[in-house]
Amino acid sequence: MEREEIIVSVNGERVRFDDLPALIPVPIAGEILGLTRATAYRYAATGGLPIRRFGGRRLYVVKAKLREFLEPGDKAAA
Repeated sequence: MEREEIIVSVNGERVRFDDLPALIPVPIAGEILGLTRATAYRYAATGGLPIRRFGGRRLYVVKAKLREFLEPGDKAAA
């Protein structure tokens, strides 16, 4: 079964989710989810976002896991 194309807003531009890099900076991931920058970092700190840390302080959200937040349907109910 083919995945539905997801279009997201990044810095005011509409882009295909599949065109984003594998690791997305936390503020950009927050924007995609409709969160403020502070809220996105709060979710990242509490484990609400699937993050990876690189370069000491840099936090990135894993695109493959972020897709689960964006795909339609509730898989938990299945």
